[in-house]
Amino acid sequence: ILFLYLFDQTINIMTLSGLALAIGILVDESTVTIENIHQHFDMGKPKALAIWDACKEIAFPKLLILFCILAVFAPALTMKGIPGALFLPLAMAIGFSMIVSYLLAQTFVPIMANWLMKSHHDKNKTGKDGKTAMTDEEEYQASAASLGSGEDTWDQKKILIERLQNDPSRKMSRFDKFRARYLRFINRLLPYKISVVLLYLLVAIGGTVLLLATIGKDVLPKVNSGQFQVRIRAAEGTRLERTEAKMVKVLHLLEELVGKQNISVTSAFVGAHPGQFSTSPIYLFMAGPHEGVLQVNLDHEYKVDLDDLKESFRKKIKQEIPDLKVSFEPIELTDKILSQGSPTPIEVKIIGKNKKLNEEYANKVIEKLKQISYLRDIQLGQSTKYPAITIDIDRTRAAQMGVGVTDISRSLIASTSSSRYTDKNVWLDDKVGLGYSVQVQVPEYNMASMNDIKEIPVLSNSPRPVLGDVADIKMDTTYGENDNIGALPVLSVTANLNHMDLGTATEAVQESVKALGELPRGLSIEMKGLSQTLNDTLGSLQNGLIVAIVVIFLMLAANFQSFKVSLVVLSTVPAVLAGSLILLKLTGATLNLQSYMGMIMSVGVSIANSVLLITNAEHLRMHNGDALESAREAAALRIRPILMTSVAMVAGMIPMALGLGEGGEQASPLARAVIGGLIASTFAALIILPLVFAWVQGKASTISVSLDPEDKESKHYIPSLYAAHKK
Repeated sequence: ILFLYLFDQTINIMTLSGLALAIGILVDESTVTIENIHQHFDMGKPKALAIWDACKEIAFPKLLILFCILAVFAPALTMKGIPGALFLPLAMAIGFSMIVSYLLAQTFVPIMANWLMKSHHDKNKTGKDGKTAMTDEEEYQASAASLGSGEDTWDQKKILIERLQNDPSRKMSRFDKFRARYLRFINRLLPYKISVVLLYLLVAIGGTVLLLATIGKDVLPKVNSGQFQVRIRAAEGTRLERTEAKMVKVLHLLEELVGKQNISVTSAFVGAHPGQFSTSPIYLFMAGPHEGVLQVNLDHEYKVDLDDLKESFRKKIKQEIPDLKVSFEPIELTDKILSQGSPTPIEVKIIGKNKKLNEEYANKVIEKLKQISYLRDIQLGQSTKYPAITIDIDRTRAAQMGVGVTDISRSLIASTSSSRYTDKNVWLDDKVGLGYSVQVQVPEYNMASMNDIKEIPVLSNSPRPVLGDVADIKMDTTYGENDNIGALPVLSVTANLNHMDLGTATEAVQESVKALGELPRGLSIEMKGLSQTLNDTLGSLQNGLIVAIVVIFLMLAANFQSFKVSLVVLSTVPAVLAGSLILLKLTGATLNLQSYMGMIMSVGVSIANSVLLITNAEHLRMHNGDALESAREAAALRIRPILMTSVAMVAGMIPMALGLGEGGEQASPLARAVIGGLIASTFAALIILPLVFAWVQGKASTISVSLDPEDKESKHYIPSLYAAHKK
């Protein structure tokens, strides 16, 4: 939290999700340290030596794990736009907590272990004098550690495993019995390691590809917030009071549908914004008097699926007010921002210079979208048939009567609207110091027909000529709303979803647009809004995950000095992805920003477990030259911390995965992805990883390829140089 404050971040849903995710890794840091200290205690070492050897032994592997997890979230620094803004706070929360956790696990945890933990040796044993307690030197000489290399703790652990398995006088605990059964199971699989590994890769990779192609995709999880916003559109040109009456009727229909007692509050706005004291169109856009927007907040105790409620509301409105169009719009501020101004999840823009051609293809798109069963509220976003009166001035007649175009336009303004915007006139009240707009306007009831328009005088203080004398007047239609992108006119086709994810709908709409064939020159059709955000977000996350895995692979290759060992560590990644996707699919969740975060975190935890296990196995193999035995012994050493980490993290994620409480549905896919990935990762790390290591490293040389002349295990080792440095 301190570092988030220093980097100008806030406590929000993304940073809280990051902290929730990081808890499992933070527990793992301490768990690995404490469990390793217990292993050294089991060797009979003195407390100080056990703590020192345990922390020194895992310091570098844990540092490598820290770098791997940070690499997973490093792409957040390069992401731009909305995905970057959403992902960066989460990545920073995890990164800062991981760095501090590593430092505490290597400093604070050993200190607390020295205060609180007790050695495993017999307290009744005394020193050589038979009276005083054993010294650290006497404890060390009596321990299993003295039988191995004094500096190599991995050799000491090998002796420990052999003593635990072959000591008939030692009483086995339940976990020891479980570990023994686990090792017997691994021994039975080792002869078939190649077949098992190939089958695993085929199932994991194939399942991941299949699930990625079939699972639903969204930007953020759907939340049943009990709120919705609906826009109604009456026939174009409908007067404000008529639209208001329809809005009142819509409210009554809603009360009949859900019950008046289940509606907490409603807010409606009808018609265009007034000229003064208007609401910013950024928050509420109104195209004209024929439109109205209704916002509804249901009672918190009224539980209903919003998609089902919206569908019932649509049908009821269509039945009672068939000439009314409805379109449900995002009401949550986050959804509005992610939609980038689009009123619906699906928005198709038709862009071209020719307005008639734009309108023609917009109607074609509407017909195509109507063939998709789960799309609702398919309509044109702009008014293209707004009632109008065309006044064609006959300049010859006007000139003969001494009338200019300016005279005609001035008389029309006062008669059909107001002079407020053309001849601004402000009267100042000296008594109160306030200004008032003064405008000239003919009462609307005096302009009720075409004949009234024709009888408008066009000259001041003269009953003749009238407008009908100098112009031809007829009824017509025009664009009620003109939208442009730059200098190009644009029309929008909008649609909502009913029980369908955005990714599937986007693909279906794209196929429908392609079915239109080759477009005329100068015309383009694009998908905007939430669909574009979805493609940008998932594309950035996928590319980021691929880059992170490549970076981790190169770091592991530099550490192990082997590309093959790096591939072994990454062999659990397909299981993580498959496990996360399977649980998301089973629980009905979609692949979205939150679930993707969970998958990325699961990959980090999986690599953490794999690094420690393979580090053990490779170190043992470099000493004994037997990959099979090394894999078996490393699995025996790492089974407890891997299980402890996985169980602790899964247990911590269960409350979040249930989605309980207000806003719980927002973060539940993240937890479900973590749980599915961790369960699959645990099985892969304990069963598949030893088999992969035994297969890949079965014939590998034990001679180090390091170029360091002071590395005793390298073929380039120069003893005299090492001896000179020792002196």
